[in-house]
Amino acid sequence: MRVLAVIPARGGSKGVPLKNIRPLAGKPLLAYTAEQALQSQSLSRVLLSTDDARIAEVGRACGLEVPFMRPASLAGDSAKSLPVILHALQWVEEEEGQCYDAVMMLQPTTPFRQAADIDAAVALLKKTGADSVISVTDVGPFHPARMKYLQGDRLIDPPFCEAYENQPRQELKPMYIRSGDIYLTRREVLLGGSFKGKDCRALLIDSHRAVNIDSLRDFIYAEFLLEKDLL
Repeated sequence: MRVLAVIPARGGSKGVPLKNIRPLAGKPLLAYTAEQALQSQSLSRVLLSTDDARIAEVGRACGLEVPFMRPASLAGDSAKSLPVILHALQWVEEEEGQCYDAVMMLQPTTPFRQAADIDAAVALLKKTGADSVISVTDVGPFHPARMKYLQGDRLIDPPFCEAYENQPRQELKPMYIRSGDIYLTRREVLLGGSFKGKDCRALLIDSHRAVNIDSLRDFIYAEFLLEKDLL
């Protein structure tokens, strides 16, 4: 199976300017994803999709291919991930004549995935014949059954609430949320307009590694994990 990996890293982050190349424990955030992708045994090619020359330079220094610059129309605040990945796939197919069976999106904002996670996702796709593999992590204490609606300041239970107030988490059916680490999708499913398709399999990421960087506070937390060797 030929798998194209695409790392999307636009330059227009508002919350943390140039977030994707901001240093995390001494090296650019992007470098963590690049290193593990390049160590993977299952990826046929790893490329960076960016609209920013500074990010492209850092990506090349990390060993990534940057065969094109992403158009501005796919780099604004409202740009969605699927068109970005489709642009990369269609570019390599049309401009270089390359063919791939599946595409893996590796967001640089989830820096603690491992090459073993990448390889496990590809192996799962091959084994099951599924449309896609998406990484998830346990919701932990934030189980949906514990959530409430608000009517003014009145707490209202949702239809899926716990059986009784303050029910122990161990009694609740486990639930999972996308971790953001891996989106692996067959080519034809992507071209049909979906990351997920009809048959999506889960790759479980340990909760302590499921860190998604979106703010300065997230950088501080991630650096703490690295400095204390908690990964």
